[in-house]
Amino acid sequence: MQELGNAINDSLSESDRIAEAIGEIKRAGYDVFLVLEATIGFNRRDEDEDGDEEVELTERPEEPKRGFETTGKIKFTSQDHRFLRALKIAVDDDNR
Repeated sequence: MQELGNAINDSLSESDRIAEAIGEIKRAGYDVFLVLEATIGFNRRDEDEDGDEEVELTERPEEPKRGFETTGKIKFTSQDHRFLRALKIAVDDDNR
C-alpha cells in the first residue's frame, strides 16, 4: 500500500500538466497549495472453482440515522442572507 501511495505521489510530482497549471496560478499572483485525499481499499480475493479470480467489494456499515426536531424559527441577519445568496442557496424572505 505504501508503494502505491509513493507511485501516486511521484506521478503527480512529475506531471508537466500539473506543473504548468500551478505555474500559471503563481504567475497570476497566487500562492498555491494542493491537498489530495485518496481512499484506497483492498480485500484478499479467493479463486472460485473455475480458477477465475473474484473481487469482493465491501460496503461501509450503515450509520445510525441522526434525527432532530426544530423548536422554532431561525433568524438570519442580512450578512447571513448575503452569504447564502453567494452560495446560490435560496432563502425564504419570511425568515428575515
